[in-house]
Amino acid sequence: MPKMKTHRGVAKRYKISGTGKIMHEPAGMSHLRSSKSSRRKRRLKVPDTVKTRYATKMDRLLPYGVK
Repeated sequence: MPKMKTHRGVAKRYKISGTGKIMHEPAGMSHLRSSKSSRRKRRLKVPDTVKTRYATKMDRLLPYGVK
């Protein structure tokens, strides 16, 4: 049986935390920052976890995890 391939697009956007959760950067910080409040920008800086309903799909796309 050949090795499973990691989806490279997903590997660049998601990381596995130390506890095994899949983390991602929230959308909305790349441009138009002057119109966003400081509170909104501060909260968008913090990485977020992937919802549980997407966990099985991510497990298929990231079979060996991402470091």
